[in-house]
Amino acid sequence: MTVESTAARKATRSSGTKRTASAGAGASASAAKKTASASAAKKTTRAKGQTAKAQASPQPHEPELVQLLTPEGERVQHPEYDIDLSADELRGLYRDMVLTRRFDAEATALQRQGELGLWASLLGQEAAQIGSGRALRDDDYVFPTYREHGVAWCRGVDPTNLLGMFRGVNNGGWDPNTNNFHLYTIVLGSQTLHATGYAMGIAKDGADSAVLAYFGDGASSQGDVNESFVFSAVYNAPVVFFCQNNQWAISEPTEKQTRVPLYQRARGFGFPGIRVDGNDVLACLAVTRAALERARRGEGPTLIEAFTYRMAAHTTSDDPTRYRRDAEREAWEAKDPIQRLKAYLEREGHADAAFFEELEAESETLGKRVREVVRAMPVPDHMAMFDNVYADGHALVDEERAQYAAYQASFEGGEAK
Repeated sequence: MTVESTAARKATRSSGTKRTASAGAGASASAAKKTASASAAKKTTRAKGQTAKAQASPQPHEPELVQLLTPEGERVQHPEYDIDLSADELRGLYRDMVLTRRFDAEATALQRQGELGLWASLLGQEAAQIGSGRALRDDDYVFPTYREHGVAWCRGVDPTNLLGMFRGVNNGGWDPNTNNFHLYTIVLGSQTLHATGYAMGIAKDGADSAVLAYFGDGASSQGDVNESFVFSAVYNAPVVFFCQNNQWAISEPTEKQTRVPLYQRARGFGFPGIRVDGNDVLACLAVTRAALERARRGEGPTLIEAFTYRMAAHTTSDDPTRYRRDAEREAWEAKDPIQRLKAYLEREGHADAAFFEELEAESETLGKRVREVVRAMPVPDHMAMFDNVYADGHALVDEERAQYAAYQASFEGGEAK
């Protein structure tokens, strides 16, 4: 633009009429309006795009995970993990979950009645346990925590045998080698090291089997668990770590335990991790089966995070109402693992009313047997606690046995009541 043209425009503006000035102002106002409209349109478009993106991306309460059965009971496919089960197999999984839940409910009631000292409920975690438990072969070995009642069921351990320790009449109640199911471990995370060592032994023996180790989101913060990750990765051990992330380590939520999703921790140790819908029994079965096969092929460990929810208290000594909201539980009730499989069975015509009625009757029979067996458990010999401390005799144990025998003899009648 030249100086002359600028001067000419100034002259024109100064000598113009009010109409001309008014017209210029109108044009400016019109342009401003158009600009504002365009800006608003862009904001609207951007907002719609962000909304669409938010809807497409998983929300904090809906993380990315492997899922084959939606909470509504609709079958969906997954590109990497899928499974084809017969109607009988599907009914079997449903039966496993229903009977496991009934046993768990009976155990909780027995504790409230004073028949058990403590109980750790699995309510809400049936799919994670039954799905992973049914993925095992007979020659695989399991290292549980203290809540894997559903896995014990899958391994053929009599449910009543789980209750002796909680009643205080034995130290476990079953022979681990009979069912390849180790005794319950109360100390958090220590069983993952046992599992890793056992898996390393399997590898040295050249056996075609794998190990499945269970722990919770809270135990994932333990040093033992991280050490087991190191050893299993370095020695390429055939072990699968199955973390049941039930959202609460007693009263501490997951977000106060870790800055990243738990399954992503495996990457730092050099082996794969995967998150599965822990309330989807089909997905848990498919993912665990694949991980176990990978271990058997000599490809090393895998971490599975089963994203689930603990519907009951941590144990019967806990009060979850002090630290979590009812609305949270209600939201997870809509994802109930048993109800979603039932909906699928009914939709596909894989189960009729007669099946559910027979299962209800079987559930009642199981509940009655559990109550009768627990109340009839004999009181153990007090001195028996010294018998299996060591394989051979031990001077210190002999001394403690003698001291305890003298203590018992000091009571009227020969022993403390």
